[in-house]
Amino acid sequence: MPVAIIGMGCLFPKAESLSGYWSNIRNRVDAIGDVPETHWRPDDYFDADPKAPDHTYARRGGFISPVDFPPLDFGIAPNNLDATDTTQLLGLMVARQALDDAGYGEGSTKPFDRGRVSVILGVTGTLELVIPLGARLGHPIWRRALKASGVPEGQAEEVVKRIADSYVGWQENSFPGLLGNVAAGRIANRLDLGGTNCVIDAACASSVGAVNLALLELAAGRCDMALTGGLDTFNDIFMYMCFSKTPALSPTGNARPFDAGCDGTILGEGLGVLALKRLDDAKRDGDTVYAVIRAVGSSSDGKGNAVYAPSAAGQARALKQAYTLAGTPADTIELVEAHGTGTKVGDATELKALTEVYREAHAEGTWCALGSVKSQIGHTKAAAGAAGLIKAALALHHKVLPPTIKVDRPLDGLAPGQSPFYVNTEARPWLPKSGHPRRAAVSAFGFGGSNYHCVLEEYSPAKSAIDWDGNTQILAFSSENPEGLHKALDAFPKGLEWNALRSEAARVRSQFRHDAPHRLTLVVSRDDDLSAIFENARSAIRGDRKPRGRESIFLGAGPKPGKLAMLFPGQGSQYVGMLREAACLFPQVQETLAEADALSTNDPVRLSDRIYPVPVFSEAEKSTLEEALRQTNVAQPAIGAVSLGLVKALAHFGVNPEMVAGHSYGELTALRAAGWIDDASFARLSRDRGRLMAAAVQSPAPAGWTDTAPST
Repeated sequence: MPVAIIGMGCLFPKAESLSGYWSNIRNRVDAIGDVPETHWRPDDYFDADPKAPDHTYARRGGFISPVDFPPLDFGIAPNNLDATDTTQLLGLMVARQALDDAGYGEGSTKPFDRGRVSVILGVTGTLELVIPLGARLGHPIWRRALKASGVPEGQAEEVVKRIADSYVGWQENSFPGLLGNVAAGRIANRLDLGGTNCVIDAACASSVGAVNLALLELAAGRCDMALTGGLDTFNDIFMYMCFSKTPALSPTGNARPFDAGCDGTILGEGLGVLALKRLDDAKRDGDTVYAVIRAVGSSSDGKGNAVYAPSAAGQARALKQAYTLAGTPADTIELVEAHGTGTKVGDATELKALTEVYREAHAEGTWCALGSVKSQIGHTKAAAGAAGLIKAALALHHKVLPPTIKVDRPLDGLAPGQSPFYVNTEARPWLPKSGHPRRAAVSAFGFGGSNYHCVLEEYSPAKSAIDWDGNTQILAFSSENPEGLHKALDAFPKGLEWNALRSEAARVRSQFRHDAPHRLTLVVSRDDDLSAIFENARSAIRGDRKPRGRESIFLGAGPKPGKLAMLFPGQGSQYVGMLREAACLFPQVQETLAEADALSTNDPVRLSDRIYPVPVFSEAEKSTLEEALRQTNVAQPAIGAVSLGLVKALAHFGVNPEMVAGHSYGELTALRAAGWIDDASFARLSRDRGRLMAAAVQSPAPAGWTDTAPST
């Protein structure tokens, strides 16, 4: 039974929201950093020797930023916060994000039965709060040690008290505050949800294990909606010791999944919650659908290896079960978000299992992107599967193959053309293939041999909207005179948080008049110094300096000085990856590329795969890709497809040329932009022109032809 992902919420390192998380993934943001003061002191616990007792050889990880938790919004007394684990508190916020994103949050007018909403989450064992509470109970040992050392009783009691006061104290709410299952129970309680509430502990596979149980609940009709995923904020020194003594952590401080030089994982923390519904119900209720879950496969490793050692055979069983249940052959999966921890044994084992299953589906070729978000946020343990599921769902929704960072040279088994898989190191537009919808899969494996593999599918084949994350804002001001612009800048609120600034930017844009005598636009990003930009803008308005585009200050006065002309390039301007960012962001560019691909069905390689090929790592391989795109029969339709896509993206914003011209092949694009030919004719002419010119180069030129090309 297909299940729809209708809402998502998350909190991951350097990502306080769903849009921020996707923006970081797409833009290759590295969220790994040093251990912050809020956690533990490396000076106390770090030792480069992995065998040093009671010390860790790691001091980096993925840490979420401090959060202003509003206890009263959830009916929690502030004096109970110390007795409530961080996972439980932040889990409330992220669960509410998911409900809000699904359209069923507070203030929503969409009806739903709260009594039939289940909360099933992946959480590993007890929570972080158990460590300091347990530590307080060492006071008899401290007293005996002090007494044995000859410390007077009164002084010993003072020492014991000072040590105990370093830890959170026991109180009435401590017991529920440290229990993992209460992370789900508190969400059900505070959000008034009456379905099943429980947690699943499958170690680092916990969140996909929770999704699996949520799917079974929905299939059995025991609930109509499920909040599921994983929560893990347990990243203190205790967790570092657990992974250090395995040992599994990277001594160089970076997780590098599927890189030949990988040397271990890096710990992260995060929370991810998905709102699920049966697909038919989601359609009936008009819900947004990010992606569709087709099936989850599960298995255990069985007897053979050590209980914590991964098994390729066990993982392969989970994969095969998932594809059988989903009815989707492995050769239709174009993205695998792997468990991919960055450990040598773990990555090699996972690649072996994947290759076995995928080669059974298709004996030759390379077709599937392989990656792991752990390269960016670290291994978030119980939330790792949720991080991967959210990433894959957003990739299907936005039609983008997301990157994996920190891969300089892939594992030997990942050579393009030899493996079904390739490591995708740059965000690339995910163009449709004939015969099946876009599909992705997500793996999550846990200590004890717990294996899960989830199959997802796109809901709509079309990219529905521009993929704008809001991290860049345009402030637009207009006035009858320069003084009005100064007043508008003075009136703009100071010291706004980013979300408030986004709202204010939308307000001033709605008041902007493009026909006003004086106009000012400022392009600002999250980390910009707004006061400095405003001061420079005031200088430009006064005429003390020229407005500088590189400073994102644009000033206009009076009517436009002339007509808008567009000049289109010819052959020789092409390069591998041209307009890649635009193709990832704008539906208009993707649609144009897809239409061009539809005309290249007889070619051995799709046109879009020439423009945005599978990433390679050597200079020789890169040169080969450039040479393939340089071929006339490829270069001309490729230039035409990206040029027309950009024209359509600009037209979406009302930017249309009043005059056009083109250099050589660009004359064809100019004709299309001028409306003299339609899309189909343009694509066909581009293909035929390139093919004929390529043929002409290989044979004697007929009379009347120039050295380079016949006139168009």
